[in-house]
Amino acid sequence: MTDDLRLGVIGFGLRGDLARTAHRPGYGARVTAVADPDPDALAYAGRRFPGAETFADHRALLRHPGLDALLLLTPDHTHADLARQALHAGRPVFVEKPLAISIEDCDAILRTAHETGTRLYVGHNMRHMPVIRLMRELITRGDIGRVRTVWVRHFVGHGGDYYFKDWHAERRHTNGLLLQKGAHDLDALHWLANGYTRQVQALGDLTVYGDPGMRRAPGEPRPEDWLAHDAHWPPGSQRGLNPRIDVEDVSLVNMRLDNGVLAAYQQCHFSPDYWRNYTVIGDAGRLENFGDGPGGSVRVWNSRQSGYRADADAVYELPAAEADDEAGHGGADPLLVDEFLRFVRHGGPTDTSPVAARMAVAAGDRATASLRDGGTPHEVPPLDPELVDYFERGQTKEGEG
Repeated sequence: MTDDLRLGVIGFGLRGDLARTAHRPGYGARVTAVADPDPDALAYAGRRFPGAETFADHRALLRHPGLDALLLLTPDHTHADLARQALHAGRPVFVEKPLAISIEDCDAILRTAHETGTRLYVGHNMRHMPVIRLMRELITRGDIGRVRTVWVRHFVGHGGDYYFKDWHAERRHTNGLLLQKGAHDLDALHWLANGYTRQVQALGDLTVYGDPGMRRAPGEPRPEDWLAHDAHWPPGSQRGLNPRIDVEDVSLVNMRLDNGVLAAYQQCHFSPDYWRNYTVIGDAGRLENFGDGPGGSVRVWNSRQSGYRADADAVYELPAAEADDEAGHGGADPLLVDEFLRFVRHGGPTDTSPVAARMAVAAGDRATASLRDGGTPHEVPPLDPELVDYFERGQTKEGEG
């Protein structure tokens, strides 16, 4: 192909793998410019994308005349400002989840997209995970009747590795892990339940990683073995954590959705295992996943009442992994990138949704506020109906298209 989309990447850190997934010279897209203030990240980008231009200042990249779309892969607290700058540059923008770390910042991004008419896409890759898509298919075709409640348990093994050794551990950068990490599951929960959270109540605490003796000194670099998966058990043996930690490592949330569905989400960052368990109960059955990747299954009970029985009425195996699935959330990241590239070229509806991304942040933001004021229920503010209408129209204004 000679019409590869030319992609500019802002931020080449932990989620730089999305840029690598999108780089398909001769097959639809190539990374031609990268901006990052870290010289080591730029040097790596230069090796990974031969011929790509590199910039220490993202503003120079935004002025680049030869780009068709932008990938914003920077830390969460930078999204609000950088996303609006990118939207004003006038090229379709991919913003990694969460959209932002406050409701107000999410709304400002959506408003900028509406005002500029620039296409906005938010990287909620769980909507492309086989386990979520399978559960949604079973729900949509009526296998458990009308959804009445959803329970999600998120066991975050390696939580002390991924979330407590860098900027994720600080409220000023994430708001809280119930938002930063939970936005994935809150969005998936909303999608499965076909509604958005209206009211939340939450409890939580910093129960394991709050010991100052586990932290490294200010200015001390993160240890080289920070992600040595077999070296940091039990959780209390962790060392070299971020000098400042003020986010919670366990949280419990109750939700009332706008369609009457009642839901619960639980997150624990010092579990020995790392996976998600969803239980969805309808008025004619229930389903539950056992494992959330290749080798796992979704089981359905919907034929009769009984006591405990392991023999489900139907068992659906999750598909086997492709060669690169382990680097892409069980195959979700390549599908996410496929959808974004199609959206850049043609526009139209997508499985991800900027409105849904805002609502996931809003639920996480208000749940975090509830958690920190002793569990007081909080209402989730609605989004401006004009913005809802704009995005539901496929990002076209009334009378266009």
